[in-house]
Amino acid sequence: MILPKVRDPRFITIRRGGTLTDADHHLLALWAATCAEHVLDLFEAVQPDDPRPRQAIEHARAWVRGEVKMMEARAAGGHAMGAARDLRGAPRFAAYAAGQAGAVAHVAAHELGAAAYAIKAVRATAPGEEGLAAGRVECQWQRDQLPEEIRELVLDDQRLRNDICWSTFTS
Repeated sequence: MILPKVRDPRFITIRRGGTLTDADHHLLALWAATCAEHVLDLFEAVQPDDPRPRQAIEHARAWVRGEVKMMEARAAGGHAMGAARDLRGAPRFAAYAAGQAGAVAHVAAHELGAAAYAIKAVRATAPGEEGLAAGRVECQWQRDQLPEEIRELVLDDQRLRNDICWSTFTS
């Protein structure tokens, strides 16, 4: 579970009573898609004929462009998570990252799920300390991709939800 019990109003759109602008919601979705795409090859290497995680990432971006509705992006995210069901390790986490990216259109706070699962995917590619080190590199890469407009919001979210995101942002 990567979502907090009490929703942070910074990740709820203004029209729903929060403080998140549509522009920042879109940036969160694009960043989540970038994080998920960065590890997508870990899934596609073992499931080259399953397009669901890639489609979820594409739907997240298409939602930002106004080409698909929120429900379509969310459904694509769910299908990507379904692709993970029978897998273990890095491929499973990579599919979950894509699923979380697709779900950002529905709930902006899924942005951190995409990032955390991507880090877990990278960690799973190597044993012990090597995996942790690879995860730290991935986390820094993700932070380097953050648009300035949402940088502080995401970094604060990482600090606040690190414990429920398997400590992926500090270890």
